[in-house]
Amino acid sequence: MTKLTGCVVGAVFLAVGVVAQDNTWCGKHYMSTDPVVSPGGNFPIASTSPSPLLAIRCGAAVKPYLPEDVESSDDATFVSILVDTPITNRNITGATPVTLPSSSDAVLSVTVSVDGKTLASGDVPLNASKHSLPFNLSSLEPRVEAYTITCDATLPDGQKFNGTNLLTFLPTPPADIGSVTKMDMRTGGLLARPANGSEGPYERVMPIGFYTQYGDYLSQDLSIPATLKEQGSRTHRQDQIHPVPPFDNETVLNQVLDAMQEAGLYIMYDMRGTYMNDTSVTSQVNLLKQRPNLLLWYTADEPDGTSDALTATPHAKNLINSLDGGDGKGGAGYHPVSLVLNCENYFFTEYSEGADILLQDTYTVGNNLSFSSVWGTVCTDDYGDCGCDNCHLGFEDIIVRMDEFADRIFFNGWELDKVVWAVPQAFGNESYWTRYPTGKEVNVQSVIGINHGGVGVVPWDDTKVIPSDIKNSFSDLALSLPSIIPFILEPGVEHSQFTTALTVNSSSSSTSKVDIGAWKAGSKTLVLLTNMGYESGSVTFDELGLGDGEGVMEQVFKSGASVGEDGKSIVFEEVGSGGFVFTTSDTV
Repeated sequence: MTKLTGCVVGAVFLAVGVVAQDNTWCGKHYMSTDPVVSPGGNFPIASTSPSPLLAIRCGAAVKPYLPEDVESSDDATFVSILVDTPITNRNITGATPVTLPSSSDAVLSVTVSVDGKTLASGDVPLNASKHSLPFNLSSLEPRVEAYTITCDATLPDGQKFNGTNLLTFLPTPPADIGSVTKMDMRTGGLLARPANGSEGPYERVMPIGFYTQYGDYLSQDLSIPATLKEQGSRTHRQDQIHPVPPFDNETVLNQVLDAMQEAGLYIMYDMRGTYMNDTSVTSQVNLLKQRPNLLLWYTADEPDGTSDALTATPHAKNLINSLDGGDGKGGAGYHPVSLVLNCENYFFTEYSEGADILLQDTYTVGNNLSFSSVWGTVCTDDYGDCGCDNCHLGFEDIIVRMDEFADRIFFNGWELDKVVWAVPQAFGNESYWTRYPTGKEVNVQSVIGINHGGVGVVPWDDTKVIPSDIKNSFSDLALSLPSIIPFILEPGVEHSQFTTALTVNSSSSSTSKVDIGAWKAGSKTLVLLTNMGYESGSVTFDELGLGDGEGVMEQVFKSGASVGEDGKSIVFEEVGSGGFVFTTSDTV
């Protein structure tokens, strides 16, 4: 993405391009005249223990809670504390030695308390993930300051463990707050009311929508939001636009945002370039927080690339939350805060501390990943800038990045607080990238992101010159949301991910792989698949874990993949993707 810096103009800001600080990117020198110097900032490699360790993590199932949630009775685990009890040999945050019980039925007795008073309690299995302990929200008073919850766990033999976290229970929004977005940490998804401002229930939202250029595109034609709505969502309201600053005229900005609201499009509001300017942030938050279609805040755009101050992103997050109804001390506000990281491994903890939602942008299409076409130097893990930091594999670099980010979040004990979204490459013909990706290649990147835990997909970027193939193909994915959201954002659904070899149609040997995500809900299973190679081929239902395929297979997303003529396989074009809902035969 283009790097931006800015200055305040009323309640909005202007921005101009800048280069990385001190001729570095991700802390690395990249000019041929610069020496090779280790950038540092690597995420620590966890030491291992010869004996097992146990960590107790807990957190609210939803953030923030509101008084309206006191009577939430139709969802048994909505008002609950989630408890993780990982057993590991890695010295992750909060892990302590444990003598494992001889009985496989042994459980932890867990008590969750606030100010010494019991909030919830129950038995939790060892190695559990997001185990729910319901509680009565009316036992707490709504307030701006987040509550500290303490989770004490005891094994039958008396071994004791504990963990802490914050729980936010905010008052009913005041008049200057136009909307609320809740994070459902059972799935990582968002909950929001309709973006058009009409009264309606909270809906599960999985944002699918582009970073969209503002100055020479959105601001030039107020009919564009309605057109984008039609392209991406004819049957639901689960979509957004991320306008890219600068916003140089507040009147025009409000007209554009009004048009987005009328079209039923959520706003992902971007403060790149001024997120380190407290005066500008305050003006922008106070302007935007009144809007009913505000979905979330976005502060830093690749702060790790430009080596922004390590305290900058958490400071901005706390300031935004303090202006948006929260305590500014770690508790949630009325909307989550997001940012994107560009570097594979550069001060991850420090920068990601400043967000509830982390995005990663791994751009490999039309790009020489080992030699910089811009700077004329090689790219290694400690030198050079090839436009995709520490990338070596192509599409599989997205897998590495998504999985690494998720593992680091787990290592830090943040898995009940933060989620990861994907930023597919939808641009080209500039700097490092010699061509645009095809529409199918954009969908490959998107499906990989979703399969590996991404609950939002925001491609860079939509412009007045973006190829129609990209827009049309991505619209196919957006239009599948009504079919996939009931699986991906349904609490308790079993998710698995794996990769298998593609059986190619030619006689030549192949290294092509298919990335697969599966979400099982009772008798139905959603399967998202993408061929990461440039060969056509197939995978059998048996390879997908569907046995002999006895049942009904409904295709809900098509981008170069379909059920084979034999009725027992999925056939792929090169870089083809597809989504299918399989219902077992005993229920049809």
